[in-house]
Amino acid sequence: MNDDDIDDSSAPLIEHLAELRTRLIRSVMAFVVGMVICFTVAEPILNFLSQPIADVLRARGEDPRLIFTAPQEKFFVLVRISFIGGFALAFPVIAHQLWRFIAPGLYRSEKNAFLPFVISSPALFLLGASFAHYVVTPLAMNFFIGFSDAIPALANLVAGQGEFETPPESREMTTVFLGSVRESLDLSLKFIFAFGLCFQLPVLLTLMGKAGLVSAPGLRSVRKYAMVGILVLAALVTPPDVITQIILFTVVYGLYEISIQLVARVERRRERELRAQGLWVDDPEDDDDETPEGAGKGAGT
Repeated sequence: MNDDDIDDSSAPLIEHLAELRTRLIRSVMAFVVGMVICFTVAEPILNFLSQPIADVLRARGEDPRLIFTAPQEKFFVLVRISFIGGFALAFPVIAHQLWRFIAPGLYRSEKNAFLPFVISSPALFLLGASFAHYVVTPLAMNFFIGFSDAIPALANLVAGQGEFETPPESREMTTVFLGSVRESLDLSLKFIFAFGLCFQLPVLLTLMGKAGLVSAPGLRSVRKYAMVGILVLAALVTPPDVITQIILFTVVYGLYEISIQLVARVERRRERELRAQGLWVDDPEDDDDETPEGAGKGAGT
């Protein structure tokens, strides 16, 4: 092999690296611009994220304010919000740059199959984040903040006073909730990301179904293991609150059942395409009642 052959063979790689560099620069610029924009409105975003806590405190007749315990705490909280918001704001540009980079290497059928997932994934994440913010976070905050009343009241009952009420301040010390900005934001963001990622389950399993890595009968056969896994996930990504864990388990398991139907739809579509091309071979055990409906295989696979 001479030097000309080496240059010719390496030229496409250099072009791809140059294009990748261009796409990355554009993505980073979009992220920086989005971060700057979000920093100018970081305070309203913080108020929006803190709204569930404020509503719980108002319902309890308490002061709906959060505190910061260090001079720099609120500044870095706003920077963190700007970082996350900047990525969310720049995501369409980043996704477009990623698509422009990988699309030339895909067939038309692959582009048509992949594009719906690019659109549905952020939509499902937004749906999960909204569910966490408007449903899960208020329940969790009410559960945790309620302990400031529940624990002393329970102690009063156990002591034999016969009344489930908070002792007067003149006789015993009581606790009051003074929420930290950073800690409260961390908990809210944890719920948002946990539910947003869990709502990606249909996208993940459907992609695996298209790749032939999972099947609808296989997903049905491991339901009991999936239930255990979802219960463990709910215990890990949520605080020790039974109500929140049950909600997360119910939602994620429902998404698992939806994923089974989506994978089954993918398999039926693949079967129709292979039958139209004359490449589908029926399984000789199809007549057996124990064989799942639609079982078979493609001759070309």
